[in-house]
Amino acid sequence: MDIKTASALRRLRLVSAPEAVSFLLLLVCSVLKRTTDFNAVPVMGMVHGVLFVLYVIFWADAWSRAKWSPKTAVLYFVLSVLPTGGFFAERKLRREAENAVNAAIAARARQEQQEQQEQDGAVQA
Repeated sequence: MDIKTASALRRLRLVSAPEAVSFLLLLVCSVLKRTTDFNAVPVMGMVHGVLFVLYVIFWADAWSRAKWSPKTAVLYFVLSVLPTGGFFAERKLRREAENAVNAAIAARARQEQQEQQEQDGAVQA
């Protein structure tokens, strides 16, 4: 995984949990608006709207860079419109990033081992 793909996944992961929190707060504000005189819906609506737009932009960037299958891309999008889906998306993206880092480390270790074996073979010859 290259640095741009890792950055795209990280941006999506970092915005997913705040987007989920803002969605839940917007729902709470909607209930409070109808049951009390408290009306924070315009403010929370704007905050959630901005975070949702960022999520969609970062989702599209991550999809194109990570070369997700359509099924994976749809899953991450559906998680963005569920009230607690952002938390699941964040957890899944963190696992995906960890797996990618582990794979990159393993590939680098194999490459170094192969280079060392080639050097050892050249010294013996």
